[in-house]
Amino acid sequence: MITLTNIHKRFGDSEVLKGIDLSINKGEIIVIIGSSGTGKSTLLRCVNFLEQADQGTITIDNVAVDCQLHSKSEVLALRRKTGFVFQNYALFSHMTARQNIAEGLITVKGWKKSDALARAQQILDDIGLGDKGDSYPSALSGGQQQRVGIGRAMAQQPELLLFDEPTSALDPEWVGEVLALMKKLATQHQTMLVVTHEMQFAREVADRVIFMAEGNIVEQGSPQDIFGNPQDPRLKKFLNMVGIE
Repeated sequence: MITLTNIHKRFGDSEVLKGIDLSINKGEIIVIIGSSGTGKSTLLRCVNFLEQADQGTITIDNVAVDCQLHSKSEVLALRRKTGFVFQNYALFSHMTARQNIAEGLITVKGWKKSDALARAQQILDDIGLGDKGDSYPSALSGGQQQRVGIGRAMAQQPELLLFDEPTSALDPEWVGEVLALMKKLATQHQTMLVVTHEMQFAREVADRVIFMAEGNIVEQGSPQDIFGNPQDPRLKKFLNMVGIE
């Protein structure tokens, strides 16, 4: 359903992604782990052209985009297939929670404002924030803001949800509620590509765990394989550093 082929990305003299190949099945939950600076977040951002890869092809369903040769309409079509959850929430501060969720439905999908706001309220109810529709981000906890961010991505009904370290900016007491919502999405067979440092989440939720190092996919497999029987010395070292023997 989703295929990344030979994805390369450079920043100046630094080659951050060195030819990534990855296929993701519908409903599959893939968690990417690895040390900081290995290209995990860059890969995620290249999938929906928040960053433009220098080379390669990205295919989601019937939309295939060449990273070197593409039109604006092709990129827009690809973005409409994805939803992105940022580590710093990226909510509009001048909009309420309900308006934040509705905005994409209005501007991207062309919904009537009343319909979009009604759908946004349904999503708030689903994510346990039904009473926060009129609250502005400044009045919400970090965990609540991130849940609104996930709700905003869900509203687009994307083929692929991209999560870029969704708990890294949260105080410890708010991490659980965000992970719980992601686990709920997993039970609904939402296709997800998740960059995270939450190893327990990867163990419990991922269908496949990918370990990246030095701009490459070094090892991938089931959580049982990656955490219980790592093969590559770099993966063994990483797991030891994060306290997994």
